[in-house]
Amino acid sequence: MIQPQVSTTADSEPQIACIISATYPARHGNVVRPLVDSAPTFRRICEAVETARHSVWLTITFAAPDYQMPDGRGTLFDVLDRAVARGLDVRIIFWRPNQESSGYGQAFAGSPADRDMLDERYSSFRARWDRAHAAYCQHQKIWLIDAGQPSETAFVGGINPTFKAFEPGHVGEGHRHDVYVEVMGPSATDVHHNFVQRWNEASERMLEDGVWGHNGDDELSFPMHVTDPRGDSLVQIQRNVHAGRYNDSHPTPGGLPYDIAAGERTIFDQYNQAIYAASSSIYIENQALPIPEIAVSLEEALKRGVDVVVLVPAEPEEYVRAARRNRDRKGFFAHIEALGDYENFTLVGIAGPDGQGGRSNIYVHAKIMLVDDAWATIGSCNLHSNSLFGHTEMNAAIWDPKVVRALRHQLLSEHLGQDTSLLDDRAALQLYRKVAQENQLKGECGDFNWEGLAFRLDPKTYGE
Repeated sequence: MIQPQVSTTADSEPQIACIISATYPARHGNVVRPLVDSAPTFRRICEAVETARHSVWLTITFAAPDYQMPDGRGTLFDVLDRAVARGLDVRIIFWRPNQESSGYGQAFAGSPADRDMLDERYSSFRARWDRAHAAYCQHQKIWLIDAGQPSETAFVGGINPTFKAFEPGHVGEGHRHDVYVEVMGPSATDVHHNFVQRWNEASERMLEDGVWGHNGDDELSFPMHVTDPRGDSLVQIQRNVHAGRYNDSHPTPGGLPYDIAAGERTIFDQYNQAIYAASSSIYIENQALPIPEIAVSLEEALKRGVDVVVLVPAEPEEYVRAARRNRDRKGFFAHIEALGDYENFTLVGIAGPDGQGGRSNIYVHAKIMLVDDAWATIGSCNLHSNSLFGHTEMNAAIWDPKVVRALRHQLLSEHLGQDTSLLDDRAALQLYRKVAQENQLKGECGDFNWEGLAFRLDPKTYGE
């Protein structure tokens, strides 16, 4: 584990420090707007695309060509083709799986069928395909509007245009819970830098089937200046990048050269550092159970009296069940089970009314953590080993109590059906625990007239 860095205020209260050794510095002056669930998120992104003046750049991991954007906007490709027709510079980096990672989600891999579809549409945006190392994937999900312009706006998160759009208040089969964040201001420059670095070194750029709408020598220039301040939030764009994936260490404006060829683990470092510094509460939503390194840090926080709630998919994925059956993975689950021995820890899932008197599980795809109602991370990084040690990931770490508290209120309103705006963070998580336990007991008795969506899961049996 890294040696944590903790700064203190005049009252000697521990505060979470940013990561010093990173591609991107923490920057003041940002506007930050968390976006909860896919329909509100893609509605806001589409609005930004429709008002863009210069460019729309994005990275895609998984995409369904028939996925419908909100409010009758059509598919992802309809939205992008309309942007091109308005004269915007539209560029996409798609992930291309390796043989070891094939079948890992619905990738738009640039197959002959994919290219035929683009040809039939007369799509003229510019695209490049990019591989990851071995069985890993290019897992960043970012949108960048008007790169390098005063109106520059970045969106960072984990939502793929693949599953049914989830509108809060309308839950049912096939819905997913997820989170994105909109960033305007100096930190958007770092999302710009990341895109340029990836575009210029995309692995397939010199292959005939590795580009679309241009040739492989169409390089971008790195940003030369930092976007002007727009707000009050301190933000650090953070990444995990596998060693050897990229080589150009050209620094971001105002930053230092970073040896990206050696890889980067800024998100992993920040998770441990934030958990170490927590003094009252840790709230996690993640698609995956925490790996042992994170679970050990969480147990230390529990020993300090920190309240911890972890929201995961109520229905474990098959790889989790397979791991449970594997005796060699017993140690992994032992760390999770140990967390369940603490009264101040709760593992939860969420489920909505199914219209027939029962409940339907809502898949949790979010990758966020909130600490002490003062700090948050939102992005693409799961807490499993692939995301932390292999995939290319991006998160935005946010130091702004107003933003974090408002996000906590919004999430708990959705999950608990209660307004927690008058509660502090510790009391809010204790209420979360109470509601989840009551709903679990009701569910065991066949009573699904719950308060909210959350129900308690048993760490000792999860995945069996």
